[in-house]
Amino acid sequence: MVRVALIAHDDEKPEMIDLVEAYEGVLSELDLVSTGTTGKRIMEETDLTIDRKQSGPLGGDTQIGALVAEDKMDAIVFLRDPLTAQPHEPDISALLRICDVHDVPLATTRTAAEYVLDGVAADIETE
Repeated sequence: MVRVALIAHDDEKPEMIDLVEAYEGVLSELDLVSTGTTGKRIMEETDLTIDRKQSGPLGGDTQIGALVAEDKMDAIVFLRDPLTAQPHEPDISALLRICDVHDVPLATTRTAAEYVLDGVAADIETE
């Protein structure tokens, strides 16, 4: 099964909820992983089940990065707030780097996320 991580900084959580609601049909066919608070919000707003890791500042980004390093992640949607400094910026940078190293698609904007999810949906249809 295709595994996708969903992560959103606080200011981006409403955008993530909107994205997830728009793609709920596709996402319901995937194995979903998320950082703690983002996953909680998504499950409160939808019928999706998500494997929730720690919140980002408590190590959730690192936990998801470990899944990438273990070749257990197919794509990541990480709606980042580029205008606000994050206390766990080194963890975020490590996640971005490990996705590049392992060639895992990583979307950091709504438009990029739509392209990634459309690609995942097309892959599911051809299976």
